[in-house]
Amino acid sequence: MEADLSKKAITTTLAVFYISAGLYHFINPSFYLKLIPNYLPQPYLINYTVGGIELILGCIVLSSKYRKFACYTIILLLIVLIPSHIFFIAQGSCVKDGLCVPEWVSWGRLLLIHPLLMYWAYAVSKI
Repeated sequence: MEADLSKKAITTTLAVFYISAGLYHFINPSFYLKLIPNYLPQPYLINYTVGGIELILGCIVLSSKYRKFACYTIILLLIVLIPSHIFFIAQGSCVKDGLCVPEWVSWGRLLLIHPLLMYWAYAVSKI
């Protein structure tokens, strides 16, 4: 019983995390637009597409029937977003009129947090 509650909590938290992240792309697009590499076309479309995908996948994670698909797609999305993190680091971990963090934070996000997010999705795919 306790293990079932833990699994449900981990799954629900993952869903809420991606639903919230997805919604934030629509609530505050300017935050993300500055993080999209300038060599990519149509940053608004990219922002809203990523936000929509995160929102949809967060909802699908709650369905036991499609959870594995959603989790593997989250992992794929995280892989696709790696160039954006590298771009941010290449910009000195600071974008004009936007997010600025110490460079070690950006590297930590890419090398530690990003893999942990992938592992979290993988772990939930097994539930």
